[in-house]
Amino acid sequence: MKKEEIALLQKYLRQKFANPALEVRARPQKTDSCEVYMQDEFVGVLYLDDEDGDRSYMFQMAILDIDLEEIA
Repeated sequence: MKKEEIALLQKYLRQKFANPALEVRARPQKTDSCEVYMQDEFVGVLYLDDEDGDRSYMFQMAILDIDLEEIA
């Protein structure tokens, strides 16, 4: 993905989740996805779906059981 596209995705996520700490970063040697961070913590991957001329994005976030234990 291009820098402009990543910047738009970052702006969208910051507005959608009301969190200016979200950062979208390019992935080395990957053009179909980028990484999402909250400050310096990795939170997920944004994948580009460009099939049939319709461009969309999928956000994938894994939540580990040990992460849930931290807030219990």
